[in-house]
Amino acid sequence: MHRQGPAQRSTLSLPLVLWIFCHVNSVHGALPTTQKCDEALASPLPHTAFTSSSVFSSGYAPGYAKLNRRGGAGGWSPLDSDHYQWLQVDLGYRKQVSAIATQGRYSSSDWTTRYRLLYSDTGRNWKAYHQDGNIWAFSGNSNSESAVRHELQQGIVARFLRLIPVSWSEEGRIGLRIEVYGCSYWADVINFDGQGVISYRFKVKKMKIIKDVIALRFKTSESEGVILHGEGQQGDYITLELHKAKLLLQINLGSNQYGSILGHTSVTTGSLLDDNHWHSVVIERYRRNVNFTLDGHTQHFRTNGEFDHLDLDYEMSFGGMPYSGKPVGGGRKNFKGCMESINYNGDNITDLARRKKLDTSSFQRNLSFACVETHTFPVFFNATSFLQLPGRANHNTVSVGFQFRTWNPDGLLLFSNLDDGTLEISLEDGKIIVHIIVATAAKNYRADLLSGSGLNDGQWHAVRLVAKENFAMLTLDGEEMSAVRSTSPLSITTGGTYHLGGYFLQTLLPPSQRSYQGCMQAILVDDQPADLHAVEKGTVGAFENISLDMCAIIDRCMPNHCEHGGRCKQTWDSFSCNCDGTGYSGATCHTSIHEPSCEAYKHLGRSSDTYWIDPDGSGPLGPLKVNCNMTEDKVWTTVVNNLPPRMPITGSSRERRAVLQVNYSASMDQVIAITTSAEHCEQQITYSCRMSRLLNTPDGTPYTWWVGRGSEKHFYWGGSGPGIQKCACGINKNCTDPKYDCNCDADANQWREDSGLLTYKEHLPVSQVAVGDTNRARSEAKLTVGPLRCHGDNNYWNAASFTTPSSYLHFATFQGETSADISFYFKTSAPYGVFLENLGNTDFIRLELKSPTVVSFSFDVGNGPVELTVHAAAPLNDDQWHRVMAERNIKEAVLRVDQTYRTSRLAPAQGHTRLELFSQLYVGAAGGQRGFLGCIRALRMNGVTLNLEERAKVTPGVMSGCQGHCTSFGMYCRNGGKCVERYNGYLCDCTTTAFNGPFCTKDVGGYFEAGTLVKYNFMPEAVHGASKDTKALTQQLMPNDVNLTKEEVTFSFSTSSAPAILMYISSKTQDYLAVVLRSNGSLQVRYNLGGLREPFAIDVDQRNLANGQPHSMNMSRHNRSISIQLDHYPPVYYKLPDASDIQFDLVKTLFLGKVYETGPIDPVLIERYNSPGFTGCLSRVQFNGVAPLKSALRKAAEAQADNYPASASPVSYQGKLVQSNCGASPLTVPPMSATPNPGSLDNTNGKIPLNEERVIPDGVNRDSAIIGGIIAVVIFTILCTLVFLIRYMFRHKGTYHTNEAKGSGESATESADTAIIGTDNPETIDESKKEWFI
Repeated sequence: MHRQGPAQRSTLSLPLVLWIFCHVNSVHGALPTTQKCDEALASPLPHTAFTSSSVFSSGYAPGYAKLNRRGGAGGWSPLDSDHYQWLQVDLGYRKQVSAIATQGRYSSSDWTTRYRLLYSDTGRNWKAYHQDGNIWAFSGNSNSESAVRHELQQGIVARFLRLIPVSWSEEGRIGLRIEVYGCSYWADVINFDGQGVISYRFKVKKMKIIKDVIALRFKTSESEGVILHGEGQQGDYITLELHKAKLLLQINLGSNQYGSILGHTSVTTGSLLDDNHWHSVVIERYRRNVNFTLDGHTQHFRTNGEFDHLDLDYEMSFGGMPYSGKPVGGGRKNFKGCMESINYNGDNITDLARRKKLDTSSFQRNLSFACVETHTFPVFFNATSFLQLPGRANHNTVSVGFQFRTWNPDGLLLFSNLDDGTLEISLEDGKIIVHIIVATAAKNYRADLLSGSGLNDGQWHAVRLVAKENFAMLTLDGEEMSAVRSTSPLSITTGGTYHLGGYFLQTLLPPSQRSYQGCMQAILVDDQPADLHAVEKGTVGAFENISLDMCAIIDRCMPNHCEHGGRCKQTWDSFSCNCDGTGYSGATCHTSIHEPSCEAYKHLGRSSDTYWIDPDGSGPLGPLKVNCNMTEDKVWTTVVNNLPPRMPITGSSRERRAVLQVNYSASMDQVIAITTSAEHCEQQITYSCRMSRLLNTPDGTPYTWWVGRGSEKHFYWGGSGPGIQKCACGINKNCTDPKYDCNCDADANQWREDSGLLTYKEHLPVSQVAVGDTNRARSEAKLTVGPLRCHGDNNYWNAASFTTPSSYLHFATFQGETSADISFYFKTSAPYGVFLENLGNTDFIRLELKSPTVVSFSFDVGNGPVELTVHAAAPLNDDQWHRVMAERNIKEAVLRVDQTYRTSRLAPAQGHTRLELFSQLYVGAAGGQRGFLGCIRALRMNGVTLNLEERAKVTPGVMSGCQGHCTSFGMYCRNGGKCVERYNGYLCDCTTTAFNGPFCTKDVGGYFEAGTLVKYNFMPEAVHGASKDTKALTQQLMPNDVNLTKEEVTFSFSTSSAPAILMYISSKTQDYLAVVLRSNGSLQVRYNLGGLREPFAIDVDQRNLANGQPHSMNMSRHNRSISIQLDHYPPVYYKLPDASDIQFDLVKTLFLGKVYETGPIDPVLIERYNSPGFTGCLSRVQFNGVAPLKSALRKAAEAQADNYPASASPVSYQGKLVQSNCGASPLTVPPMSATPNPGSLDNTNGKIPLNEERVIPDGVNRDSAIIGGIIAVVIFTILCTLVFLIRYMFRHKGTYHTNEAKGSGESATESADTAIIGTDNPETIDESKKEWFI
């Protein structure tokens, strides 16, 4: 189908509401609209209009059961007070009933305390009054004089009413006087015989309809049938039909794509509509917005496709497909039953048919305006019911049949004791199973038949069984194809009695099932219909706890209370929801299992990853997957799109722009929810061009624009802002051609680029880009739209502080009738306080801190107050954040505190379910009696976050925001990180730690090549050119006197080379501290604090730690006590000798990897361990609050970015220093073999020193080992000789003045040692201070 003109999108708005309101009288014209429907209907009736199940005596006749009357004995009382009694009223005609009132029998002890209400048009096939999803039991009287009146929530239309007493006075018996309130009712009725169709011809040949209101009422005992149909030649149609006793609406307004296929929309509502009772349908459509209402329950939906008009040709047909139209497809049946009050866009179809203004020629007989009633007699069974019917005894054939409907997968349908065995028909796991057992003296014979599946679907199913000698056949739903036969050897002799729906007697061969919950009808015994009227009168058969002439089946999954796509499963008494795969949990799949934002995940201690988030919690939006990047100060949420980078665009012009659709990994509503709650959002957009202009045009309309939220066009580019038709270079005034505000607008025959961030979050995300200048010769363009990135969550940190007990915030009434959830955080030091409350007439909802350890959730939905309490093990008024989550639905109520404590309460099986509130919602106590003192944050109710901060700004006694987040979240800052308060949260300051990351848990490590060293100077005065801030920080970490009596040293390392110096701390004296790897790979700590001839050496471990595996060391010294812990082993304690000094004097410099010092130094240390230097990884390096490696790596990164002066920091490095993740956790046990893993590093030389070790068992390759030993001795001898010669040649120590370092940068060929001297701090050193070179 093809139409001209653009597709129009519209939403359900005020015009639709006003237009529908104008049609109310035409839709419900049969009902009174000018007067209140509250007339007394029962009092004017004659005595003969009242009947009953029985009468105690003539003075207690039902005719005396009129409200406030004292005739006879003052009311009706039955002969027996039991559950089989009833009082019935014939109103004479069908009436609209709106209320009912009851009294007890005058001046007596007889009254009814609870009763049920049945109604019918014919005095047969009764229907129970339903309310809140159940067969409703009205509360009656507590004495004989006061009248109790109940308004009916769902008004009913009926001629006959029947009251069933459920409970009565304990002091007397059943007694009743009643009044029925309502008004007259009239409607034209048409009987459809399943053949005829009413055709409503349009006044013009083709109708182009933008709005519709179709209303009608119907009743039928058929589960299939077309109620109305209209279609057009362009493919548009509308069809309303019954399918499996459900109402199916199919509508198609058309679509541009693939003809009309994509315009098809199908919606189903209701169930059990073949109950032969009246049902009301209203279809309201305005453009693509549709309200579909069945019996007061409305579904709102929007049709598929792009068009708004329903194009129909010729006619609309009622009762079936058009008689002379196209062939009926899919085996659709015409409607068989009755309709009344048919209104189509203001025309009364039933009245037009009565006046013969419509085509009814398809009816085989004259059109009937009276409803022809069916003659079914249903029976309703509960778990304690049975129906006993007589049959032929001592006969050789069993022939039984019936129809049943149920929700339960199991149940006993029929049981009979045969003369010499049993017959059982049961429902097992939704299948019909027949067991025939015949017991003889010689042998037991058995026949089993099975048929069908899923028969507990609530539909009527017909069962027929015939069994005789050596033959049995089971037929299901009258289909010969379903017949199941058995030819087992059988000899049947009937017993003459059949039990349906239950069998509770003791028998030698009991049935596999004992009871049944459901309905039966059309019962056949011995091929004869059962006389259930005689059963009702008590002349035939017997029964217990059954309801005759009614089927009280309820579809508890309609309307579906399982939210968010939860799958509803029901039994006769209840329903359950399967929430698997929905992202929600709870009895009704109401509560989201995901956090609302990346911010929330961070404050649960999570790290950067991909997460599911649910921005509106229990609201209509589903969860979506995003990337969460937890940085030190921000949490970034990233939503990707499907547009490839540098997407080429050709052939577009201003008249025919190329439109690129940008689709995201989430729906537009989900993305908008993220941007709305975020503090900041941005999106990179890049236009690469060659002879393709971007914004500038002669008339001002840009060549290219982008479309954002709300389908609004925007004419600014990345780096600019709303209303400014420029690019980033135009804002910064650095475009390649200053005459233009975009690089691409210069129209150069070279590749140019305009790129920047779009940051006005109310316009984001980018949904389309329209490009309009790539159709000229050599004209090219490439477009990149980056992912949407947002940080912050205003909802998560939206808080208010209550400073007085009488302070509160008020909001609009909470709408949570059948399902409500409330969640928030609180912190307080007060012992009690009301968090929030909302009131109704009698209904209410309240959350309260009742005591320091008790949180209470209380409510009343009409069944009496309910309170749930959680008792915490520790006080909750500890001024830390605690989370409260409360939920109430028609299944249960749940209260959680801190994800640790939980309590729940099941809802009553029958009772009120709707929470009806009318007052404002008060956060805090409006009365001030138990006002809340403290902070409430992130208050969310049914997925909507209340803006506490905005309301607090205009409310006395309440302040916006809340400080003190570190008291609750500071524990997440690890490894010495400090928690820093922010207005909307907190952050972890890792400055003084050896770690990075949002929680100071990310190792900072570096890979050292041979010759690489890191130098950290502790002398603030020696930092030439350092800023005041840097000097202040250095002085804070290491005081000026730098005389230490205690040290804390922590680091991790991995290497395959030894010997090496890992850490060396020098001083201006002879004092030093060194941690070295010896030649055999063992770890040694050397202390020289004075007082000893030789440094105090601690051999920490004799193992070879140069095995390529990560190892960690933690060392602390206080005075003489030293504690060293290696890897995960227990710490070992040492003590400095008594002769040793305990003060580390004038600490000067810390070296990592290699030492190059200009002061006193241990020559043995340098000779043995300093060359060629440490090769491997160091991480987590920290010395007394200083993180030298972290500082050096930051300096290296900033130097690479060329934005950091070379001498503005106390740290320096020489050689190649590469950040690496080598700081893995050390092994708990010594490794058997080691393979070094330097990581994926960028080694410019392409060589990384490796040292592979192989563990060779004893006795293997022993000859090779001997040869290797000899070679090693020879090499060692040669090296010793070379060392002796070198020392002899250079007998004089090298001396220098450090002032010569001024020219150190002039020569590119200087040694590394000279270079490091050149970067040293200028300092005059006496010539006596020498340095050894090897």
